[in-house]
Amino acid sequence: MENLNRTNLKYFELLGFVAFENYSPFLFTAFFNIYIFTLIGNMLIIIVVYYNIPLHTPMYFFITNLSCLEIWYVTTTTPKLLTMLVTRNKKISFYWCFAQIYMFHSLGITECNLLAIMAVDRFVAICKPLRYNVIMSTRVCRNLSLMCWITGFLVALIPTNLTSRVPFCGRYRVNHYFCDLAPLLSLSCGDITVTVTINRCVGGVATMFNLAIVVLMYINIIYSILKIKSNTGRKKAFSTCSSHLTVVTLFYGAACIVYATPKTPHSVEYDKLFALVYAMFTPLLNPIIYSLRNQEVISGLRRGLRSIQRHINER
Repeated sequence: MENLNRTNLKYFELLGFVAFENYSPFLFTAFFNIYIFTLIGNMLIIIVVYYNIPLHTPMYFFITNLSCLEIWYVTTTTPKLLTMLVTRNKKISFYWCFAQIYMFHSLGITECNLLAIMAVDRFVAICKPLRYNVIMSTRVCRNLSLMCWITGFLVALIPTNLTSRVPFCGRYRVNHYFCDLAPLLSLSCGDITVTVTINRCVGGVATMFNLAIVVLMYINIIYSILKIKSNTGRKKAFSTCSSHLTVVTLFYGAACIVYATPKTPHSVEYDKLFALVYAMFTPLLNPIIYSLRNQEVISGLRRGLRSIQRHINER
């Protein structure tokens, strides 16, 4: 079956935003600017944290991991979308389509893992502050980060491999702006019950397990914050979590709408718009929500700019 797919089906055609075909120049400008600002914002976070020793803490270690992931994440889908808007060439080869699926879901699962670990980090910082440096040591943080990445890239192999084996029987028009599991499976001309069930189980376990960790950690965090007597102490403790909660809400909210809600003929167009939230807008907003509004990061950025200016003046 896999050989039949590869022999008879050389490429897919991504339909993109069919309803907005007349606005392609505007969409290209908007998406191009979002892509560039996403790259710049996340690269700034990585550079600022790397060159500022005061920011060499577990929280910022995971933030740099998240920024690195977001650069990959947005690059998985956006360049092809921009090419489609400019050239009107919507073809994508069979192999590149599944490479895109694999990378997109690998990074998506890795982000779920990282968000869960970041919730654990906030739990230890607020609920066990005296043991924070011992529990979240450099070695532990590196191992947790490595586990997030390895797990994400291993788990994504299952739905990608299963979907690549379904029979498409010459159907090639994908009603999306990038290759994703559900739009591709809708083209199948065979029985895909087992494939859909396994894909849902894998995706459900990967996301809901991590979401359960986040919820559990925040139940404990809220309980600990409520025990703080001073309002100032409560506000300070909650402020360290507000950014993370915002990112979790954005990411999981949009992902659940796309992957967990029942499908109708009209929902496909809405899914494309909601996919933009976690595939494009969340990577753009993460540096702003999570780091650039943080006074420590802003101070580090200013020190870096002054250092660059000093080197330029010396030359």
